[in-house]
Amino acid sequence: MPLAHEITGLLQAWSQGESSALERLLPLVHGELRRLAGRYMARERDGHLLQTTALVNEAYLRLVDAGNLRWQDRAHFYAISANLMRRILVDYARSRGSRKRGGDLRQVELEESACLSPEPDENLLDLDEALKALAEIDARKARVVELRFFGGMSLEESAEVLQVSADTVWRDCDLAKTWLYRRLKKGARR
Repeated sequence: MPLAHEITGLLQAWSQGESSALERLLPLVHGELRRLAGRYMARERDGHLLQTTALVNEAYLRLVDAGNLRWQDRAHFYAISANLMRRILVDYARSRGSRKRGGDLRQVELEESACLSPEPDENLLDLDEALKALAEIDARKARVVELRFFGGMSLEESAEVLQVSADTVWRDCDLAKTWLYRRLKKGARR
Protein backbone atom coordinates (compact mmCIF):
# COMPACT_ATOMS: atom_id res chain seq x y z
CA MET A 1 0.00 0.00 0.00
CA PRO A 2 1.62 3.27 -1.09
CA LEU A 3 2.04 5.94 1.55
CA ALA A 4 -0.20 9.00 1.33
CA HIS A 5 2.75 11.39 1.34
CA GLU A 6 4.38 9.47 -1.55
CA ILE A 7 1.24 9.86 -3.68
CA THR A 8 0.88 13.51 -2.64
CA GLY A 9 4.51 14.20 -3.60
CA LEU A 10 4.06 12.62 -7.03
CA LEU A 11 0.82 14.54 -7.58
CA GLN A 12 2.52 17.80 -6.76
CA ALA A 13 5.48 16.96 -9.01
CA TRP A 14 3.05 16.12 -11.84
CA SER A 15 1.25 19.44 -11.25
CA GLN A 16 4.57 21.20 -11.70
CA GLY A 17 5.07 19.58 -15.11
CA GLU A 18 7.21 16.57 -14.23
CA SER A 19 5.85 13.97 -16.67
CA SER A 20 7.84 11.12 -15.13
CA ALA A 21 5.88 11.67 -11.90
CA LEU A 22 2.70 10.63 -13.70
CA GLU A 23 4.37 7.41 -14.87
CA ARG A 24 5.38 6.59 -11.28
CA LEU A 25 1.98 7.69 -9.90
CA LEU A 26 -0.34 5.59 -12.04
CA PRO A 27 0.75 2.18 -10.71
CA LEU A 28 0.37 3.47 -7.15
CA VAL A 29 -3.20 4.72 -7.60
CA HIS A 30 -4.46 2.10 -10.04
CA GLY A 31 -5.81 -0.24 -7.36
CA GLU A 32 -7.77 2.47 -5.60
CA LEU A 33 -9.17 3.77 -8.91
CA ARG A 34 -10.30 0.23 -9.75
CA ARG A 35 -11.98 0.01 -6.35
CA LEU A 36 -13.79 3.32 -6.99
CA ALA A 37 -14.83 2.19 -10.46
CA GLY A 38 -15.98 -1.14 -9.06
CA ARG A 39 -18.22 0.66 -6.56
CA TYR A 40 -19.76 2.67 -9.37
CA MET A 41 -20.26 -0.32 -11.62
CA ALA A 42 -21.85 -2.34 -8.79
CA ARG A 43 -24.64 0.26 -8.74
CA GLU A 44 -25.23 0.03 -12.48
CA ARG A 45 -27.82 -2.21 -14.10
CA ASP A 46 -26.94 -5.74 -15.16
CA GLY A 47 -25.56 -5.98 -18.68
CA HIS A 48 -24.03 -2.49 -18.65
CA LEU A 49 -21.74 -2.25 -21.66
CA LEU A 50 -19.15 -0.13 -19.87
CA GLN A 51 -16.83 -2.28 -17.73
CA THR A 52 -14.76 -1.37 -14.68
CA THR A 53 -11.51 -1.36 -16.66
CA ALA A 54 -12.99 0.91 -19.33
CA LEU A 55 -14.23 3.30 -16.65
CA VAL A 56 -10.76 3.45 -15.06
CA ASN A 57 -9.12 3.97 -18.46
CA GLU A 58 -11.51 6.77 -19.38
CA ALA A 59 -10.88 8.42 -16.01
CA TYR A 60 -7.11 8.12 -16.62
CA LEU A 61 -7.48 9.88 -19.96
CA ARG A 62 -9.49 12.71 -18.46
CA LEU A 63 -7.07 13.05 -15.54
CA VAL A 64 -4.11 13.27 -17.92
CA ASP A 65 -5.95 15.90 -19.96
CA ALA A 66 -6.53 17.83 -16.73
CA GLY A 67 -2.85 17.63 -15.85
CA ASN A 68 -2.63 21.35 -15.15
CA LEU A 69 -4.63 20.97 -11.93
CA ARG A 70 -2.90 21.87 -8.68
CA TRP A 71 -3.35 18.72 -6.61
CA GLN A 72 -3.62 19.32 -2.86
CA ASP A 73 -3.07 15.71 -1.81
CA ARG A 74 -4.13 12.15 -2.52
CA ALA A 75 -7.62 12.68 -1.04
CA HIS A 76 -8.14 15.56 -3.47
CA PHE A 77 -6.97 13.33 -6.35
CA TYR A 78 -9.38 10.53 -5.42
CA ALA A 79 -12.23 13.02 -4.97
CA ILE A 80 -11.64 14.42 -8.46
CA SER A 81 -11.33 10.87 -9.83
CA ALA A 82 -14.64 9.84 -8.25
CA ASN A 83 -16.32 12.91 -9.71
CA LEU A 84 -14.90 12.12 -13.15
CA MET A 85 -16.18 8.55 -12.99
CA ARG A 86 -19.66 9.76 -12.10
CA ARG A 87 -19.54 12.22 -15.02
CA ILE A 88 -18.43 9.44 -17.39
CA LEU A 89 -21.33 7.22 -16.34
CA VAL A 90 -23.83 10.08 -16.60
CA ASP A 91 -22.51 11.01 -20.06
CA TYR A 92 -22.74 7.35 -21.08
CA ALA A 93 -26.34 7.08 -19.82
CA ARG A 94 -27.29 10.28 -21.65
CA SER A 95 -25.74 9.10 -24.91
CA ARG A 96 -27.55 5.77 -24.60
CA GLY A 97 -30.77 7.69 -23.96
CA SER A 98 -30.33 9.76 -27.11
CA ARG A 99 -29.70 6.61 -29.14
CA LYS A 100 -32.85 5.10 -27.62
CA ARG A 101 -34.78 8.02 -29.10
CA GLY A 102 -33.37 7.42 -32.58
CA GLY A 103 -30.13 9.40 -32.38
CA ASP A 104 -28.04 6.45 -33.51
CA LEU A 105 -30.29 4.36 -35.75
CA ARG A 106 -28.90 1.36 -37.60
CA GLN A 107 -30.39 -1.78 -39.02
CA VAL A 108 -30.20 -4.74 -36.66
CA GLU A 109 -30.67 -8.39 -37.52
CA LEU A 110 -33.18 -10.27 -35.39
CA GLU A 111 -30.52 -12.54 -33.84
CA GLU A 112 -28.38 -9.55 -32.91
CA SER A 113 -31.29 -7.73 -31.29
CA ALA A 114 -31.62 -10.49 -28.71
CA CYS A 115 -28.13 -9.61 -27.39
CA LEU A 116 -28.63 -5.87 -26.98
CA SER A 117 -28.54 -4.51 -23.45
CA PRO A 118 -31.54 -3.01 -21.67
CA GLU A 119 -32.33 0.71 -21.55
CA PRO A 120 -30.02 3.10 -19.67
CA ASP A 121 -30.62 3.45 -15.98
CA GLU A 122 -32.83 6.52 -15.63
CA ASN A 123 -32.17 6.56 -11.87
CA LEU A 124 -28.58 7.69 -12.47
CA LEU A 125 -29.78 10.57 -14.62
CA ASP A 126 -32.41 11.52 -12.02
CA LEU A 127 -29.80 11.40 -9.26
CA ASP A 128 -27.42 13.53 -11.32
CA GLU A 129 -30.13 16.16 -11.86
CA ALA A 130 -31.00 16.10 -8.16
CA LEU A 131 -27.32 16.52 -7.22
CA LYS A 132 -27.04 19.49 -9.57
CA ALA A 133 -30.10 21.06 -7.93
CA LEU A 134 -28.63 20.43 -4.47
CA ALA A 135 -25.33 21.99 -5.57
CA GLU A 136 -27.17 25.17 -6.53
CA ILE A 137 -28.63 25.35 -3.02
CA ASP A 138 -25.65 24.04 -1.05
CA ALA A 139 -22.52 23.08 -2.99
CA ARG A 140 -20.75 21.54 0.01
CA LYS A 141 -23.60 19.12 0.74
CA ALA A 142 -23.59 17.99 -2.90
CA ARG A 143 -19.83 17.56 -2.73
CA VAL A 144 -20.18 15.45 0.44
CA VAL A 145 -22.53 13.10 -1.41
CA GLU A 146 -20.05 12.77 -4.27
CA LEU A 147 -17.16 12.04 -1.94
CA ARG A 148 -18.97 9.65 0.41
CA PHE A 149 -21.43 7.85 -1.87
CA PHE A 150 -19.66 7.89 -5.21
CA GLY A 151 -16.08 8.21 -4.05
CA GLY A 152 -16.38 5.78 -1.16
CA MET A 153 -14.44 8.12 1.11
CA SER A 154 -14.63 7.94 4.88
CA LEU A 155 -15.89 10.83 7.00
CA GLU A 156 -12.31 11.76 7.81
CA GLU A 157 -11.13 11.64 4.19
CA SER A 158 -14.09 13.73 3.07
CA ALA A 159 -13.43 16.21 5.86
CA GLU A 160 -9.80 16.46 4.73
CA VAL A 161 -10.80 17.22 1.14
CA LEU A 162 -13.44 19.76 2.17
CA GLN A 163 -11.30 21.22 4.97
CA VAL A 164 -14.08 20.90 7.55
CA SER A 165 -14.59 18.65 10.58
CA ALA A 166 -15.79 15.05 10.31
CA ASP A 167 -18.88 16.05 12.33
CA THR A 168 -19.71 18.68 9.71
CA VAL A 169 -19.38 16.07 6.96
CA TRP A 170 -21.68 13.73 8.90
CA ARG A 171 -24.33 16.45 9.35
CA ASP A 172 -24.05 17.53 5.70
CA CYS A 173 -24.35 13.93 4.54
CA ASP A 174 -27.42 13.32 6.69
CA LEU A 175 -29.16 16.48 5.47
CA ALA A 176 -28.18 15.84 1.84
CA LYS A 177 -29.55 12.29 1.92
CA THR A 178 -32.86 13.55 3.27
CA TRP A 179 -33.04 16.34 0.68
CA LEU A 180 -32.15 13.99 -2.19
CA TYR A 181 -34.65 11.38 -1.04
CA ARG A 182 -37.45 13.93 -1.00
CA ARG A 183 -36.40 15.37 -4.35
CA LEU A 184 -36.20 11.95 -6.03
CA LYS A 185 -39.48 10.81 -4.45
CA LYS A 186 -41.20 13.99 -5.66
CA GLY A 187 -39.79 13.44 -9.16
CA ALA A 188 -41.04 9.83 -9.21
CA ARG A 189 -44.64 11.03 -8.73
CA ARG A 190 -44.62 13.15 -11.89
